[in-house]
Amino acid sequence: MSATPPLSIGLPVYNGEDYLEQSVDALLGQTFGDFELILLSNASTDATDDICRRYEREDERVRFIRQPVNVGAAPNHTEVFHRARAPLFKWASGDDLYARDLLERCLEVLEDRPEVVLAHSLTAAIDEDDNLIQALQYPLATDDPRPARRLESLLFGGDAMPGAVAADDFYGIIRSDVLRRVRPHDSFYHADQTFMSELALMGQFAIVPDWLYFRRHHSGRAFKANPSASSWCANLDPRRSNRLRHPTARLVAEYGWERFALIHRSPISAADRRACYAVTARWVGSRVARRLRGAHRDEFGSPEAVLENPVVDVREVVAGQRGGL
Repeated sequence: MSATPPLSIGLPVYNGEDYLEQSVDALLGQTFGDFELILLSNASTDATDDICRRYEREDERVRFIRQPVNVGAAPNHTEVFHRARAPLFKWASGDDLYARDLLERCLEVLEDRPEVVLAHSLTAAIDEDDNLIQALQYPLATDDPRPARRLESLLFGGDAMPGAVAADDFYGIIRSDVLRRVRPHDSFYHADQTFMSELALMGQFAIVPDWLYFRRHHSGRAFKANPSASSWCANLDPRRSNRLRHPTARLVAEYGWERFALIHRSPISAADRRACYAVTARWVGSRVARRLRGAHRDEFGSPEAVLENPVVDVREVVAGQRGGL
């Protein structure tokens, strides 16, 4: 590893003993290996910390840090980025798997295209036993040079595929200097969506057209374990668990307000800003209309078993897994 590696990977984790070793092995077995891997335990109470300490002993690229108390998923994600040193950064999940050339191919895109602020691959879904259960083409126009078009795509792009996993750009490789200019991940309802919208207004995303990232669906994953808005936000930040101070109405209102506030502070032209406001107003109107019709999108549903043409054998493309290298 270089003294200052070109890439930092931050893996925040809480009680992740079931899948953590598989995920870390898949990262450490990448064809591009010049990175630091920061494992940040959010005061885990299972064997997570022991697993992390073992990797720190065995691989000089790994740093282990433990939070003294559970600060919530959102602050833990922010903290692991603050600990990073490299000009490029990637969040990783202790549940998921990564094809061995994911980092290499995303880094090639960022090197060739300076206008791109984030590079990722197509996302597929796997189950508890690494079986592929869904693989879809990327549905968003985040590579469009127009900020309003990128925002529109993020706002409306998932409507045609409720419950589907077709994009998970949060786990792409991001330019650190751009990430520092984005407001940190908050803990109101759907704060992840506003975070990614603000990042998209900073520049274009690029997608490697192969399934190289495998998002694992299991009963312990956050969206499964926290099906309500209140429980979801309390998982992001324990302070949100006080329903007198943080009722659901407030959590949703913050989400709506932030949709407009992120446009105001984004470094885009006045014309682009007006176009983004118009797109967001149209999106709000569409959501109000859905509610009036009684149509509720399954925000936390399991992925439908939808596959494109045969894609990959997960075990063959992920380093360190059964059947892999």
